[in-house]
Amino acid sequence: MLSHPRRALSVLSSSLTLTLVVLLAIPSRAADKTRLRVDDYQIEAELSPHLHQITARAKVKFTALQDLSVAVFELHNDLRVTKVLDEKNQPLSAERVTQDSTVRVPLPAGLSKDASTTLTFEYEGVLESADNSPVPGLKLAYIGDDTSYLFYSGRWFPVSGFGLNRFTSTISVTVPAHMFVIGSGQSTVVDTPASKKPNASVLPTKTFKFVSSKASFPGTIVAGVFQEYKSDEAGMDLHVFFKPTHQSLASAYTTTAVQEFTFFITLYGLPPSQKLNVVELPGDTLPYAWAPEIAGLAGPSVTEKTNYRLLADAIAHQWWGVSVSPATKDDWWLSDGFSRYSEAMYVENAAGAAGLEEAVKDMSVGALAYDTVPLSSASKLDIFSTEFQSLATDKGAMILHMLRWVLGEDKYNKTMREFAGEFAGKAASMDDFKAIAEKNYGDQLTWFFSQWLDSTGAPEFKLKYTTYRLGGAGAQQPKEEKASGFRVTGEISQDLDLFRMPVDLRIDTDGKTENKRVEVVGTTSPFSIETFGRPRRIAIDPDHHVLTNTSDIKLRASILRGQALQQQGDLSGALTEFNKALDLNKNSSLAHYRIADVFFYQRNYQSSANAYRASIDGDGEPRWTEVWSHIQLGKIFDITGQRERAVGQYRQATQTNDNTFGALEEARKYLQKAYERPKEKASQ
Repeated sequence: MLSHPRRALSVLSSSLTLTLVVLLAIPSRAADKTRLRVDDYQIEAELSPHLHQITARAKVKFTALQDLSVAVFELHNDLRVTKVLDEKNQPLSAERVTQDSTVRVPLPAGLSKDASTTLTFEYEGVLESADNSPVPGLKLAYIGDDTSYLFYSGRWFPVSGFGLNRFTSTISVTVPAHMFVIGSGQSTVVDTPASKKPNASVLPTKTFKFVSSKASFPGTIVAGVFQEYKSDEAGMDLHVFFKPTHQSLASAYTTTAVQEFTFFITLYGLPPSQKLNVVELPGDTLPYAWAPEIAGLAGPSVTEKTNYRLLADAIAHQWWGVSVSPATKDDWWLSDGFSRYSEAMYVENAAGAAGLEEAVKDMSVGALAYDTVPLSSASKLDIFSTEFQSLATDKGAMILHMLRWVLGEDKYNKTMREFAGEFAGKAASMDDFKAIAEKNYGDQLTWFFSQWLDSTGAPEFKLKYTTYRLGGAGAQQPKEEKASGFRVTGEISQDLDLFRMPVDLRIDTDGKTENKRVEVVGTTSPFSIETFGRPRRIAIDPDHHVLTNTSDIKLRASILRGQALQQQGDLSGALTEFNKALDLNKNSSLAHYRIADVFFYQRNYQSSANAYRASIDGDGEPRWTEVWSHIQLGKIFDITGQRERAVGQYRQATQTNDNTFGALEEARKYLQKAYERPKEKASQ
């Protein structure tokens, strides 16, 4: 399955690293509305890694959801269909439509609603680049000597109802004997003789067979040479497949995977399988991917500091996606949003309240960066568009975070566990989830889901208040003054007329801290609070229970949008968004840094250097902007033939002692040898 957002753009702050990548994919063209349901696949595939070739045969059993005259399937454009047979093994014609990566097969006798039939596809092709990917710009299917990967999202077999149509499968993959294949389901391995095809490898091969008898989303295959690490701790059947370069990290990732898997069991109950394969993916594809019994992490994401957030998201999909899946595109957040918030809950478990707060800030930025369409109408957007991914993943996660606040911890956990259990192995809708939440809440929650699913925007709270001392206590009556206390009266205002949410007020006093839950309804909500000690400070929603549109969120959202535009090649649009961030905070180190990056990319080195210096002189948020600005300045000086000045910048970088994203190693490398601009990037 395709992972989302998120993750990994050159040097990125940790707060934004967890919101991009597939967000940056150019929207793909979806196939026509699904008119059939695939029930089962029988697939036989032979991979020739050195030639980047695949030869496959897929037997597809499907049921008509309405009267059909043409069966339509999505298939990677680099794959050529050589033959299509009906269930009587009679040949059928097939039309390839490259505009939407589909194959259309006319059914001579038609197929009536609810009737089933089987088609057999024979096809072959070379999978080497992202040029003809179903999601432009993302390599989702690749066959090569080191590692081959065939993601379900890469449509390497005929697909219908991507992400919605649950199916069973038997998939056999033949590879050179030195390679190992990871897939979903019960697996067996058989040594096979060398292929007799004239252009095929004469080396011995092995065939790996995977049988998935529970309907879900199998179909992701990873093949390569790995070092395997196993664990049966906590009843798991855990296998970690890392490349030799990361063998020293495998133990830590194995331990973390067990901890996360067992944590989610305590929250949601047992998943469909207690087997899990954590596999390292190449760095030229998704930062992470998931499938039944599979959690894939791209090599650059496998860092010495265990990337437990990314791993948690991938593992959580065993419940939200593999077990419980969305009924429609409008319900997509029930998978991606639920997994994203599961990640946040594990962060809270591992790093405490401060960790959760940082995760919530990340999610808030993603939730509001593209909040132009209500989440309940997300089907109007392309699944792979920036807007759709932002809504489904981050706004979906924030809805759960707020529901947890509204229901309370016990009722929230009960709701999630019941939902996971009741819809295990099934597709679920928003109404299904709402019904369970309302049952545990003890009242209707239309007001909550209407606000966050059917509307856009978020409140920007403002607070006015006055403090009164109760009673007539004076200087001669300190005990009476203490007994009398103080009253704070005021109002919370925001600009959404139909808004309703409970909001926490925290009053810091001379004595203990007081908390007051205020029901905010409409644009103005009065409150009155009595305290024993003199109030010194009042904070609205101090624990970030509610999605709010603060100036900091607006700034970071502009930067996020700018980075997305930059990755899509729209540098003018990116600069516009970065400058919007500067309008909100002229001292934003991150905004200046991003502007400098654009100028560096354009080879406008003077403007780039000015912006990197402004980043160093800015607010220092995030901290890594300082060390990397020095490194980038050093590169500029090296490019312009000023080696002595370059060395000075690299030395200043090392003096920060900030090794975020491997900064110190980078600086030391260029202290030894001058930076040279890569020629291949010059023409990009």
